[in-house]
Amino acid sequence: METTLPGLAQETATPMTRAQKKAIVAATLGTIVEFTDWIIYATFASLFSRHFFPAHNDRVSLLSAFAVFAVGFVMRPIGGALLGAYADRRGRKNGLALSVALMAGSSLVIAACPGYASIGIAAPLILVLARLVQGFAAGGEFGSASTFLIESSAPSRRGFAGSWQHFAVNAGVLVAALIGAILTSMIDPPQMANWGWRIAFAIAGLMGFVALWVRLAVAETDAFKKTAATHHRARHPFLVIVRDHRREALRVIGIAMAGNLCIYLWLVLFPTLAHLRTGLPLHDAFGASVISIIVSLVAIPFIGMVSDRIGRKPVLLVFAGGSALFAWPALHFLSNDFWTATAIVTIGMLLSSGFAATCATVMAEQFPAHVRATGVALPYAVSAALFGGTLPYIVTAMSNSGLSQYLWVYVAAVCAVGFAVYARMPETRGKILD
Repeated sequence: METTLPGLAQETATPMTRAQKKAIVAATLGTIVEFTDWIIYATFASLFSRHFFPAHNDRVSLLSAFAVFAVGFVMRPIGGALLGAYADRRGRKNGLALSVALMAGSSLVIAACPGYASIGIAAPLILVLARLVQGFAAGGEFGSASTFLIESSAPSRRGFAGSWQHFAVNAGVLVAALIGAILTSMIDPPQMANWGWRIAFAIAGLMGFVALWVRLAVAETDAFKKTAATHHRARHPFLVIVRDHRREALRVIGIAMAGNLCIYLWLVLFPTLAHLRTGLPLHDAFGASVISIIVSLVAIPFIGMVSDRIGRKPVLLVFAGGSALFAWPALHFLSNDFWTATAIVTIGMLLSSGFAATCATVMAEQFPAHVRATGVALPYAVSAALFGGTLPYIVTAMSNSGLSQYLWVYVAAVCAVGFAVYARMPETRGKILD
């Protein structure tokens, strides 16, 4: 039974225990590493593409590499369903360990895989398989880590604890960019193209096994131990979600749609968008993006704490309403001036931080413990694929059709739908979870 938590205001000041802090570190570190591995592929695609996809035109090789990147998104819902169910049946800790091991192992496979010139068609096949495994791991990571964070925290600190999930996602993007910047500054371009990119995948893979060691050292959550002892597990968690929690699963897709769109727009796509649309030099576009990510990393935990005081709904409504209103001026006034671009992307990231700081918590609060990881992982992965993974293609299609000036309409419309979802959903702050 789930009710409102009494005395929440007084409990907010309760300090976190050492075990709770350790749980946050383990989940956050692992997610940082997993998203570093996930983004490293896109960061170095222009360098390694010709090794795996030989073509007379380098653009053809690069498009092939990015097609493989997109294929990874296909596996995310599958990973969400299967790894989420694994975490619900075998434990959050085991789910976290498996996802980071799969991601790290795949990065090391890419780092060591010979090129097309050495092993022929086996080279791109191995790359595709490794990327499919990475997509599978990424799909399960979000649900397992979100559930672990929420169940490891005090009820009155769930917003703060859950905020570290997307803090880790943003930090993973930043770490991938830093690895790229350091390696390209130390190794000259011909050597980077020949073998330097392999170092990036090797670093990311080895970081994953450090995160695995940290995750194996933490304790399983009490919520899982309790539900493991009291729930019969003959029925697969996916079937339980479909039969008993369809409304909550659809709500999670609605909760995540605007957030995934805005985060992919400002966090992932912005440098390329600014460069192609305005002619802003790519290094300036990346510089603006790095500044905005750092600002978001500072803001996210504080916004999580605010959600513990005022609720999840007000924070999400500000995010969606603000993002809808900001879409036109942001994309209309974007120019090749560094400071203008920095201001726009930083405001966009700050607004998106309202979603980033609360989404893991509010989604985990929708489900009972025996299907919580699956309930978060699967619909969130579906939303990420539909509204995040498709964004580069939508932007490209609109640009090719001469409609790029109307991108803001799409962004504003999705955010408006998100606003309606947030307005209608029940407040979950103070909800007692099993």
